[in-house]
Amino acid sequence: MIYLTRLEQFNAAHQLYNSDWSAAKNEEVFGKCANKNWHGHNYDLFVTIKGDPHPDTGFVFDVKKLSKIIREHIVSKIDHKNLNMDVDFMRGKLCSTENLAIGIWNELSPNLPNGVLLHSIKLYETPRVFVEYFGG
Repeated sequence: MIYLTRLEQFNAAHQLYNSDWSAAKNEEVFGKCANKNWHGHNYDLFVTIKGDPHPDTGFVFDVKKLSKIIREHIVSKIDHKNLNMDVDFMRGKLCSTENLAIGIWNELSPNLPNGVLLHSIKLYETPRVFVEYFGG
């Protein structure tokens, strides 16, 4: 089994805020991330698929086609957007990096061609903070 990873990048704003809590509790738990004026990140998105290389090409899947699928179904929806307000698959959810990774998986997985298996989503919010999701 081979694991193939494609890196895509996007920029987006969000706010961490639980509407069931007071402003003081949100600030206590989320700190600057609860800022009423939002804040943004330069995200690095690593999409890993898995499979066996095709005997005719040596590829698990054409990486250019994978990039096109990621850009069409994910990056075009979230790049330079407000994750809380502009992204349909994040509506009604707390826009943590964890929930965003799950949302990306759920959006991307059904849009991959038959035989292309999604292995993981790794999402860097900052160079020192990232999450990995392997499906649910």
